[in-house]
Amino acid sequence: MKRFFFDCGTRDITASTGLLVLRVLTGLMLLVGHGIPKIKHYSTLKDIFYVPDFLPQTWAPACLTACIGAEVLGSALVIIGLASRPAAFVVGFCMVIAGFGMRGPTPWFETLPTLVENKELPVVYLITMMSIILAGAGAFSLDANIFREKRSRRW
Repeated sequence: MKRFFFDCGTRDITASTGLLVLRVLTGLMLLVGHGIPKIKHYSTLKDIFYVPDFLPQTWAPACLTACIGAEVLGSALVIIGLASRPAAFVVGFCMVIAGFGMRGPTPWFETLPTLVENKELPVVYLITMMSIILAGAGAFSLDANIFREKRSRRW
């Protein structure tokens, strides 16, 4: 179980540097641009937040709280590289709901001259989180310090 949660993936310095930049910048963008504003505007969002069709609208506060948990706690864990793969999975699941649930009928890309909501941003976050799930957090993460391997990997 320890390996499942804390395996950092590659320990190659170049790849780990790229994963560090990917994790930190994407996590900060998600945290500062989406998670913290949802906390600040919780009282206005709690009654109008998106709820999947199979749930009653009274679940809006619970859905907003789950989204805040994914965007704040999940992205914070991704930033520091602690349990990165499960945290990236939770954030990615939130982006699936945002992109294909909430923005289901909207176009994939922006349409000019009017910029309407689209699926592009949640899908970009989803692709980033899928990359972290597949590659791991890299050598510059808390995962790498928690799960130290006795033998070196080939990749």
